[in-house]
Amino acid sequence: MEKIRLGIVGYGNLGRGVQYAVSQNKDMEIVAVFTRRDPASVVTVLPVKVEKMDAMQDYVGKIDVMILCGGSATDLPAQSVEVLKFFNTVDSFDTHAKIPEYFENLDKTGKECGHLGAMSIGWDPGLFSLSRLYFEAVSPNGNSYTFWGRGVSQGHSDAIRRVAGVKDAKQYTVPVESALERVRNGENPDLTTREKHTRLCYVVAEEGADRSRIEQEIKQMPNYFADYDTEVHFISEEELKRDHSGMPHGGFVLRSSESANGNKFLTEFSLKLDSNPEFTSGVLVAFARAVYRLAKEGRTGAVTAFDIAPKYLSSLSDAEQRKNLL
Repeated sequence: MEKIRLGIVGYGNLGRGVQYAVSQNKDMEIVAVFTRRDPASVVTVLPVKVEKMDAMQDYVGKIDVMILCGGSATDLPAQSVEVLKFFNTVDSFDTHAKIPEYFENLDKTGKECGHLGAMSIGWDPGLFSLSRLYFEAVSPNGNSYTFWGRGVSQGHSDAIRRVAGVKDAKQYTVPVESALERVRNGENPDLTTREKHTRLCYVVAEEGADRSRIEQEIKQMPNYFADYDTEVHFISEEELKRDHSGMPHGGFVLRSSESANGNKFLTEFSLKLDSNPEFTSGVLVAFARAVYRLAKEGRTGAVTAFDIAPKYLSSLSDAEQRKNLL
């Protein structure tokens, strides 16, 4: 079997998850990991060659698809276009407001350089995006709702850790159960940001730090906590490691709608994940297969989950998909 040759750019939680995901896909192999750190300091979960970022071009022609595992704030906006100049790519860019601009930059580069980049691939954006599109297309008269959690928000946890006097922290996004039930009951409520989610913060303060100031600074932080009901709990470093070391997440996409004849419909897609990065990695790996196949067909530029037919994601043949899944 000819295997799809993958590279991993960045080796944190997501990069490690990609290794685990590839180990479950017999038609794929990882050629190398590329890192900004000293390669000798990177311990991979499975044996694989680790290289510096500037060694990437030595692998042109040896890697079919690069999976970009950096963060959306600063890594991916800079890396995605540069890597796409030499390789097909998949990334999980998730800053929703900047997706149109990000797409345009990637699409232009891909078409100029003859490569294909799948962007904003994960479960939201990604699988949740597909659910929203399917539900709204099938039943246009209604309202869509997305709830996230209960789960760890890596970006919000990082924001807390930037507060002076904070040694470490974890933040959980939690759906408001009463709001979720109102949607499931078909009430079609107009919900504010505060009415849909709460935020639970578990904070390890540095010795002697002003906990009152830390709590107020967190609760008043714009774009992160100011628009939510936020609870701040100070705990010890040992408690954080013992009780909050995992990275669970999940959520719900719902569509409450009705037919032209007045019949009610409720559609729902949900996820409950023990490990957010490991599940996201599985999505990235499946879409890497699709990118490989589409690139072989001559597709270039940028694509999202909306542009890729489901059959390209599966390791099964078209006939096997029709027999076993249709």
